[in-house]
Amino acid sequence: MILNRDDALYAANVFVDYFSNFERIDDYLRKVKLERMENYPTALPGMGPQDEMFSDFSMNPEDMEFECREVDNETFMYYLEVVTSHAIESSIPGKSLRYIVYEKNTNKIVGFIRMGSPTINSKPRNEFLGKPLDTLNREVMKRFNDSAIMGFIIVPTQPFGFNYLGGKLLAAICCSHLVKDKLDEKYGGPFCMFETTSLYGSTKGASQYDGMKPFLRYKGNTDSDFAPLINDENYRRLSDWFVKRNNGESLVPEDASSRKLKTQTKMISIIKASLKEFDKKELDNFNLICNNAKGLTEKKRQYMSDFGFENVKEYLNMETDTLIKKDNYDRYSFDGVVSWWKDKAAKRFESLKNDTRLRSEIEVWNHNPESIDIIR
Repeated sequence: MILNRDDALYAANVFVDYFSNFERIDDYLRKVKLERMENYPTALPGMGPQDEMFSDFSMNPEDMEFECREVDNETFMYYLEVVTSHAIESSIPGKSLRYIVYEKNTNKIVGFIRMGSPTINSKPRNEFLGKPLDTLNREVMKRFNDSAIMGFIIVPTQPFGFNYLGGKLLAAICCSHLVKDKLDEKYGGPFCMFETTSLYGSTKGASQYDGMKPFLRYKGNTDSDFAPLINDENYRRLSDWFVKRNNGESLVPEDASSRKLKTQTKMISIIKASLKEFDKKELDNFNLICNNAKGLTEKKRQYMSDFGFENVKEYLNMETDTLIKKDNYDRYSFDGVVSWWKDKAAKRFESLKNDTRLRSEIEVWNHNPESIDIIR
């Protein structure tokens, strides 16, 4: 598909005008998030989702108990939207497991977990398996799809996350047998790999997933070559515009995974090919803007868990049909990962309390958006 010069310039300027406004990833995330919140329903005082968030910050983590409640997508998004700092898609194709995590004594929310089918391209995973995923034969590919899951949302409420290392609690739960058993029940399995990536790339030197051995281990940085997504309004307008010029057909299949990202990537590819035909100077400018936009996201840190099995690589590569449990397999139980977290969280809690640095104000985007620190 090649656009004429005027159409190519129009489409290119949508990206140029949008991405020219940002110098840092937090600038981009804050703008997108605030635009999303303009459409969020207004709640009466004492009746909003923020009133369900954990707020007893005198409570010692040793006294806490937790429960993961699987919820429908509408409920999940209603609560998550006011907590998370990044723009999220309401649904994802493929496998899906959604948990809202509650502290049982207070019946208050401490965080959100959403898992889905892993992305195809991942440099650290390719190195772990010894070859790129998309080069594997159908049988090996099926085993991977049947056995691997990715954490797309692992978000603690705040300041539960700050005061108690809440992100580590949620990530540890993702590595637990509670999650593995639920995935096996829903999709057959056996699941033996969990993976996730840091949100902010190298913008921040550390991640909530660091220091989580043996459950979760850093495996290297991704090698992404994508610009972040343009905002919803521009995306919908430009997507519809491209469909009209593509004989009414979408640029990517309706059931494609990461459909919005793939559609935007296809748009950019068409714009570049068209400008190459008609206007070299405008092509250079468009490439410069796109490359600067890619720099906003940077490379992400990738982490993997084996759910307590010692031969995951061999199993995924079809070298064996039997998963072997590690000696510490039982440590991956739900009680085991929570116990591991309590030890770390208690030390964090006491340190903050002694330094009078405990936070007590609930951070939600529908009440105090300007005061929220996106990159923690």
